[in-house]
Amino acid sequence: MKKPEEIQKLLRDLFATQNLAVLATHSQQQPYASLVAFVATDDLQHIYFATPKTTRKFANLTADGRVAILINNSTNQSADFHQAIAVTVVGDAEEITGPARARQLTDYLAKHPYLEEFAKSPTCALVRVTARSYYLVRNFQQVLEYHLIQ
Repeated sequence: MKKPEEIQKLLRDLFATQNLAVLATHSQQQPYASLVAFVATDDLQHIYFATPKTTRKFANLTADGRVAILINNSTNQSADFHQAIAVTVVGDAEEITGPARARQLTDYLAKHPYLEEFAKSPTCALVRVTARSYYLVRNFQQVLEYHLIQ
């Protein structure tokens, strides 16, 4: 069993090396998955992503903020079976506005400077996911859990 500090390090290292994640939302009992560019806070409490307010994912998470996010480092090679790491983040999503948006947008754009025009558009929402739990899988067998909110 890994110590919480070891799991936190694995998560931080993964998040630092990956730019994209798969966001899962749902509507009318139907799941929906979307690719998003993300940034995570160092304390692992939050994950942020930007999305146009006209998207299905935004409508879904506005109706029900419960989401899951998958982040992995797979390369679509056979070595992934022994080397890839994937984490599912379970949490609650909400749009942030005002001064909080401006503060977090700075961190988001530090990781994704090429998305500045997109993220600063008035039709784009900055979404904060407050993480409840992390489920980290290594070697397609070893599952580690890290819970922030019980």
